[in-house]
Amino acid sequence: MVKRCLLVLALVAAHCTTTSARATAGAGAPDADSTKISSRQAAEKFSVWKARAARVLIARGDANSLATAAALTYVGSSLKTDPAKSAAAALDLAAQAGELAPQNAAIGWLHLRLCAETAACDIRDVATVMRWVDADNGAAWLPTFAAAQKDKDRIEVDRVLADMSRGSRFDLYFNRVVVLMFDALSRARNELPRGYAASDAARLATLSGIAAAELVPAFAPLLEACRESVVSERRELCLKLSKTMQRSDTIVAQMMGFNIEKRLLAPDGKEARMLADRRHVLEWRLAAAAAFDTSLLPWTKNSRARARLALMRAKPREEDVCLAILREHKMAVDPPEVHP
Repeated sequence: MVKRCLLVLALVAAHCTTTSARATAGAGAPDADSTKISSRQAAEKFSVWKARAARVLIARGDANSLATAAALTYVGSSLKTDPAKSAAAALDLAAQAGELAPQNAAIGWLHLRLCAETAACDIRDVATVMRWVDADNGAAWLPTFAAAQKDKDRIEVDRVLADMSRGSRFDLYFNRVVVLMFDALSRARNELPRGYAASDAARLATLSGIAAAELVPAFAPLLEACRESVVSERRELCLKLSKTMQRSDTIVAQMMGFNIEKRLLAPDGKEARMLADRRHVLEWRLAAAAAFDTSLLPWTKNSRARARLALMRAKPREEDVCLAILREHKMAVDPPEVHP
């Protein structure tokens, strides 16, 4: 739950920054105490908003609304309520959403991630359902793999790693879940509490932060297992999986794929240099596309957010959204060459 508290602070940072900037413009820089107060007030505001929004969405009762309510109920739950109770409520909502939309892989992944993050939740049934819904997605094996690695069961680690490496994709459904939650909140906007995430830009930023915290798994068990594979039969499995991860729908998973392969290559070899070049291109695309999200004109923030959301709706992969933004602005899609 510590991670959830940190997430809340990150989500409210933009609101705190805006408030502080206005205070600075009118009366000089705020002192440390006033900054702490504004941060606490903003966190409290977010906590109240998400609880009320979740109740509205639960009353609507459709799969997407229930999945969004699950995400809102789970995130930052330790601020006001008992964490175990909130987690249990979120899991129940995610399970209901999955029953209403049994073929929706994005909802299945959200349910699996919430279960994996909750100590009292048995992942076996949820993971089996996820693998049934999206059998080609190697990421569906991650919670099972993490459990085997925690138990130091080398036989099970190798077995699950082999299953994971057979997947043709490694998706975390980031774009799909953000769009799902945005649409659910937009349909209920007339019933939502005022004063937080009221604009399209603020709503997209808030939901992206929630999705980043809840959908992205811990990759440390996988990195640790593959670090041990340099001179073992596990090496080829890790290499194969790393290349699949590099095509993931979520950039953080792509980066982890680069990290795994880098550890398995000779540092000064041709393959390592090519890998570094591919990673540099991805990082450059991400940074170049993100620059267009930062508008110098405040009144264009919502239109830019809606434009990005439209691309996220059409393109499940984050990197493809970045490429589309660059092409839309007639920008190069690759970084300039650096000549010595």
